[in-house]
Amino acid sequence: MKYSTTISGSYKRDVPAALRAVRALMRDANATEQVFIIMRSLNGPVLPVNLARLISTEAGARQVYRRTELVERLCDPAFVASFAPGTVGAAYREFLQKTGYSAAGLADASNPEGHALVEHPHAWLGRRVRDVHDIWHVLTGYQADEPLGEACLVGFSFAQTRGKGWAVLGIASALKGLKEMHSLVVARAILEGYRRGRAASWLLGEDYEVLLHEPLDAARARLRIGPAPAYARAQAAVAAATRAGGTASA
Repeated sequence: MKYSTTISGSYKRDVPAALRAVRALMRDANATEQVFIIMRSLNGPVLPVNLARLISTEAGARQVYRRTELVERLCDPAFVASFAPGTVGAAYREFLQKTGYSAAGLADASNPEGHALVEHPHAWLGRRVRDVHDIWHVLTGYQADEPLGEACLVGFSFAQTRGKGWAVLGIASALKGLKEMHSLVVARAILEGYRRGRAASWLLGEDYEVLLHEPLDAARARLRIGPAPAYARAQAAVAAATRAGGTASA
């Protein structure tokens, strides 16, 4: 990997760029690169806050000191193959096989120009948020291969990180759902995602190389990640609208 020590301008919000990216993403839910434009445009100021919180714990400080790039571990076939059945890691491995996604693909989408990675603790934490995204899909049960699941995880992620980019994405997704479904069913599911994120333990503080070996059900219980009935209702509503010949994609 190429690294740079430059982080100038990382905390300056660029609202026009974020809004352009939101419009592009609402037109094409698969335009993952637009998500990262939104994050870069709006989430910079929260990185020092979350880093300070991470360092304030013994386990978190140890992870910052080690500065492990999770994308490298998650792209190691031997590491991914090492998880026992029933663990978070085994569910993550199944997620990768089912969706065809990869940690490397997410990293590439976040840096399409191939810029050198910034060698700074704040930038490292930003990459960590990116790299745990699909693990959060596994922990929360929100499907990654549907816009609704992504929208609900957006609500969860805002509660966990307090990044304004997540809030903007969540509001935009709720409004799109209202327009397409003519009901609040999608908005309620996104709000439930936010509330689940508030109720859960702070997942950014987890040691993921340990968590991935933990039994999935036990991890969800320990992290206080409860069920998502509003999400299930929204999935059913979207499916019914699609069968009826509607254009629902929320």
